[in-house]
Amino acid sequence: MTDTATATVPPAPEAKPALPGVQVDPANGKPSLRRFLGDAANLFKGMGVTFRYIRKPSRVVTREYPENRDTLKFPERFRGQVIMPHDENGDHTCTACTLCEKACPNGSISILTTKNIASKRVLGAFVYRLSSCTLCNLCIEACPFDAIHMGPGFEMATYSRDPLDLILNKKEGR
Repeated sequence: MTDTATATVPPAPEAKPALPGVQVDPANGKPSLRRFLGDAANLFKGMGVTFRYIRKPSRVVTREYPENRDTLKFPERFRGQVIMPHDENGDHTCTACTLCEKACPNGSISILTTKNIASKRVLGAFVYRLSSCTLCNLCIEACPFDAIHMGPGFEMATYSRDPLDLILNKKEGR
């Protein structure tokens, strides 16, 4: 047997490490001038907005909180805490179907049912744990009777979790 010569492959030239986020021109391997000019234009556009606000501070859109609590306006789709609207008699439209409880991804809602005199299942207590709620709106979308809504409440800071466990179907004065 004769020894076969192994062909040696010349090592590939070392490639320059590409900078993250920088496009390289494939023709010459250098960073793209077009990308650089686009980034510079975006920088100057942002700085222009900043300088306009410095010249006319009355046009600043930042709202000072908590000084403007009385004039706060929330967008229509704002997601605050879950509320259960009641009519003027203190009644609600919840039928204790438990669809919202099943739709809640982390178990923030517990529906305790009771039976009335006609042996029909009715809502006993709608327990809402605001401390574990992610305000995801899945319970609202699951409710076929529009019995619960996302309210405008957002100031929920407390020193303990006890005030964050709410019973939503309490009638006024009870």
